[in-house]
Amino acid sequence: MNDVIDWLRAAKEQDGSDLHLTVDKPPLIRIHGDLCELDIPPLSADETREIIIGLLTERQRAELEKNLDLDFALNVDNVGRFRGNAHYNRGTLQAAFRLIAEQVPTMMELGHRPFLQTLCEEREGLILVTGVTGSGKSTTLASMVEYISRRRSGVIISIEDPIEYIFDHSRSIVKQRELGADTHSFSIALRQALRQDPDVILVSELRDLETLQTAVTAAETGHLVISTLHTIDAAKSLDRMIDVFPPDQQPQIIAQLANALKAVVSQRLLPAKEGEGRVIASEIMVMNHAVRAVLRSRKFEQIPGLMQIGTNEGMHTLDECLSDLVLEEKITLDEALIHARDAHTLESRLAPVKKKLFG
Repeated sequence: MNDVIDWLRAAKEQDGSDLHLTVDKPPLIRIHGDLCELDIPPLSADETREIIIGLLTERQRAELEKNLDLDFALNVDNVGRFRGNAHYNRGTLQAAFRLIAEQVPTMMELGHRPFLQTLCEEREGLILVTGVTGSGKSTTLASMVEYISRRRSGVIISIEDPIEYIFDHSRSIVKQRELGADTHSFSIALRQALRQDPDVILVSELRDLETLQTAVTAAETGHLVISTLHTIDAAKSLDRMIDVFPPDQQPQIIAQLANALKAVVSQRLLPAKEGEGRVIASEIMVMNHAVRAVLRSRKFEQIPGLMQIGTNEGMHTLDECLSDLVLEEKITLDEALIHARDAHTLESRLAPVKKKLFG
């Protein structure tokens, strides 16, 4: 293998999720969470730069040199579609590529609970999907859009950086706008989207105050807005959205979120028990009267308890999900305990079946 197309093909054939081009290392493929080197010599700084620059358009090259970072999409004939990120590391250009599935998986195929489909039936408000980088947020958003598009007649506008999954028109018209190619910023595109007769607006990430403010306003005025945040759970998502704003504006955004926010879906990907693939562990917080009261008082430490008693409204905690995944033998008990919010309580909950499952 001697070029990036071969390496991307190898990543797909080996069921890898990512390809990394790093100076002084061979290309690396992430397979089920682990990095594996390809059997070729380490890449020099000149080689990595030549390879990466060769994949970009002139506009993208100019943007990379201006901002020193670049998100972009890459279509490779007979291989597939990738999301790329070019960046500098100690003065050398490097890159990471994420393989995008050819077909948008359903929410059930991803491992989400049926209630997420119920949330997609909402006609207005803000739904957030949160998690760390690489936790599958974009794929969950895509599956939600696909579900809505096939069941509702309307206009769906997505604002993405970059466009990952390509949607076909179904019952809905889907308009996909890419940062840089179709619009200059999330906030501008979001404001303009309100004039384009949307029913559903997807924003790939709420990155700044202006984008968040506009998204909340859109959700308040009769649109369903779906987006992501880089936070690990519902409580931290609320805190993050509020803290983006100056202190004098925080009472206003709290009031708006109490009115507009419908739910927060937090997720992470864990290694499967058999060592093949990864499994989604999630939690869902739904905005009810009790959660709104907690939001207004900013007593976010109460949220896990409210999710535990809100099962009839579709809520579940991460620990409840981890417990179910262990009982279904999809993940190991040790893996569940690593990620549990309350490892002691989780272990106690599983104690009656622990001997049966693990000997």
